[in-house]
Amino acid sequence: MLIGEYKHTLDPKKRLAIPSKLRKELGERAVLTRGLDNCLFLYPMQEWQKLTEKLGQLPVGQGNTRSFLRLMLAGAVEVELDQLGRILIPDYLKNYAGLKQQTVIAGVHNRLELWDEERWESYKGEVEKNTDMIAEKLGELGLY
Repeated sequence: MLIGEYKHTLDPKKRLAIPSKLRKELGERAVLTRGLDNCLFLYPMQEWQKLTEKLGQLPVGQGNTRSFLRLMLAGAVEVELDQLGRILIPDYLKNYAGLKQQTVIAGVHNRLELWDEERWESYKGEVEKNTDMIAEKLGELGLY
């Protein structure tokens, strides 16, 4: 399971080091794509394959489905971890997520999320203000 919050620096060549604790589960190859809330999602290959199978079953006759498929699939790129455990982030994904130098890598169960540090802190602060409401909604679904 991919969990935890790590701060790393995006180097001038747009390479980001993945924490060693996460590399084994992530593997040598992974898929990087646009995520939700203006972050990037980094999936281990096995998890990416599971996701794309589910996405392939969605009804493409619905506009929202087509938009979501384009967001996730058209922007996806396969990345390899180099000998130092770094991945290269293409310009279009770096720009989408607004990544600057300071980056947060957040483990979220089956994927990693890559955030600009300022954006992450802002997002996290807003979510933390609403934890009671979020827990209540999850309780209504029988999840908490």
